[in-house]
Amino acid sequence: MDTRFLGIADLVEVPSVAVVVDVMRAFTVAAWAFAQGADRIVLAESLDEALALKARHPDWVALKDGPPAPGFDTVNSPGLLRSIDLGGRTVVQKTTAGTVGALAVKDAPLVLCAGFVVAEATARLLRARESDSVTFVVTGEGGRAEEDLACAQYIARRATGTGTDAAEFLRRAAESRAATELAEGVRQGVHPDDVALCLELDRFPFAMVATLDGSLMVLRPCAVTSPTDENPV
Repeated sequence: MDTRFLGIADLVEVPSVAVVVDVMRAFTVAAWAFAQGADRIVLAESLDEALALKARHPDWVALKDGPPAPGFDTVNSPGLLRSIDLGGRTVVQKTTAGTVGALAVKDAPLVLCAGFVVAEATARLLRARESDSVTFVVTGEGGRAEEDLACAQYIARRATGTGTDAAEFLRRAAESRAATELAEGVRQGVHPDDVALCLELDRFPFAMVATLDGSLMVLRPCAVTSPTDENPV
């Protein structure tokens, strides 16, 4: 499998398969939203679009990076989101990097959004699709975020079926700038458990697939067969 690791600004053509990685915290939050019962997540292009969607659909749940703000129901924190019942609801998500990265590759035939919490399911889906070429979009810090790069590299290795020890990749993420800023309270809208939740490997058994639904980019969970199902005895 041919793999490329690019920042958002480095995307110059539409990839055939894109894996958009935002560990801390957009796609960890997205996975938790599905675990809490959300039906789908609409990835908003701007705060204004998120608020406009919320205004048109008052029952939708709108969340953003940073501190709480009028019009938004919650913030982009897995620690805070895990206590919210989202059963059957639509979530509107706008973040600094993750949602931007997904929208940057919205025309790709296959777009997956990922973090460590769905790493193995994402790798299994890539294997099942027999993807020859995969572009990993490293969303944070202009493509230099160590936690996103580490996760992308780990998924890439697992996608080839390589027996890879996750410990070193998780260590890199734990020592990243983002993890430090979250732990030290530099960023707002943070729960004390956020870093630990972002580093939970394979917490959830589904991958997350983003597709265009009219003018909206919509993220949904995708069940992936287990390794034993892929290779029956």
